[in-house]
Amino acid sequence: MTEEDEGQAHQAQRAPASEEADPSPSAPPPAQAEREANRWRTPAILWLVVAAVYVLTLGPRVTETSPDNHYAHLAQSWLHGQLHLLGDPPGTNDWACYDTVAEDLCPNNRWRFPDRERYRWYVSFPPFPALVILPAVAIAGVDVPDRLYWALVAAFGPALLYVLLRRLRETGRGMRRRRDDLLLTILFAFGTVFYFVAVQGTVWFAAHTVAVPLIVLYLLFGLDARRPYLAGLALGLCFLTRPTTAFLFPFFALEALRVSRRRGTPLDPELPWWKVPRRWLADVDFRRFLTLGLKFSAPILACGAVAMWMNHARFGDPFEFGHTYLQIRWRPRIERWGLFNYHYFGKNLAIMLASVPWLSQQPPYVLVSRHGLALWVTTPALLMAFCPKRTSATTVALWAAVLPVALLNLCYQNSGWVQFGYRFALDYMPLLFALIALSGRRLGLGFVLLLVWSIAINLFGAVTFDRAWQFYDSDPTQNVIFQPD
Repeated sequence: MTEEDEGQAHQAQRAPASEEADPSPSAPPPAQAEREANRWRTPAILWLVVAAVYVLTLGPRVTETSPDNHYAHLAQSWLHGQLHLLGDPPGTNDWACYDTVAEDLCPNNRWRFPDRERYRWYVSFPPFPALVILPAVAIAGVDVPDRLYWALVAAFGPALLYVLLRRLRETGRGMRRRRDDLLLTILFAFGTVFYFVAVQGTVWFAAHTVAVPLIVLYLLFGLDARRPYLAGLALGLCFLTRPTTAFLFPFFALEALRVSRRRGTPLDPELPWWKVPRRWLADVDFRRFLTLGLKFSAPILACGAVAMWMNHARFGDPFEFGHTYLQIRWRPRIERWGLFNYHYFGKNLAIMLASVPWLSQQPPYVLVSRHGLALWVTTPALLMAFCPKRTSATTVALWAAVLPVALLNLCYQNSGWVQFGYRFALDYMPLLFALIALSGRRLGLGFVLLLVWSIAINLFGAVTFDRAWQFYDSDPTQNVIFQPD
């Protein structure tokens, strides 16, 4: 039986069991159990293949502990029953210091204080990835080979993306062939910035390796508002990993609104467009919509409560994650403009859309800005999401989720620096792949050529980033975006 046949069988209504069948509800028929097992075979193989490639790309670094293993240190603190570090931070990169007496910032650009009870060091990044790595820290200690660990976690992202694309296909929304789902999965795994992120370890990239599988699970559970509790839990854990992903909530809201519509009178094709929303909403069962919304919101509120408790316990403010207390050179900029401000929009937009490789006549002949390359350079096939042949209610729901997260990231005080490509796009990139699947566009020879390009350039990034700095701009100021004259 092919996977397409299995998908059709999965969608078909199950016939009632005959009187001779085993009445036990805990024992599914052998044929059904075999079909369910087969449906997980391809995703499992994909995880193994992607994980193997990521591990091979790590090379000799596979047994290393990354220099900025903040989550391992946070997990170690939890295992010792506290929220602050056991001692001084092991490095000088993005650690938060809090003066417990003054209840304020520590003196900036200092990394050792004799009074450790007064000056406490914290991990300001949202905490869920620390829970993910906690079992490994409990076994191997804080020097666990986290590069390998996060590479294995990252491989779940493409494997789950395949399951999502298959679900779109089986429900009549997405690509019509299994080949298309596999091509998009390969593109995501090896032809996007996720590739270089997956083989780094370190706190900034580790957060993406955890968030991407959670985003895909959120889409899977949220499609047709099928699993509101699980969709809410996935999004709540996303918030505890990459906070801007909380603004993906419109996807579930619009899906819940759609499935809550009664089978009312079809919309009049002559109806003016400004009257369509009101007429469409007139057929919504708002009681069902509210029920779905409450189920979806409950785990999100629970995750938010955990974050607020941790923030209050550390800094006396339930809304302070700790970025205010970072010991970084950019503190004056944050104090003046804040963490999020339109002031940062122009620079971030230029990096997202216009940052290209620098060419020169001197070895190594090509350089990459430390702000990273534009999205269309690393993955040009993403442009397919912006020019669909057809649209649907699910397309609208996906765009309604993509836009607020993208805009929020563009207003963040950091572009993602230092990076090979614009990695903040990973906060919504699985949704862009779903939009490609829904676009109605054929994945022909042109797509295959773009796939080859994307894999080649992202393989270069995965191999060279943090290993061959001669290919990267050496500016330490964050002020240089384009190649100087």
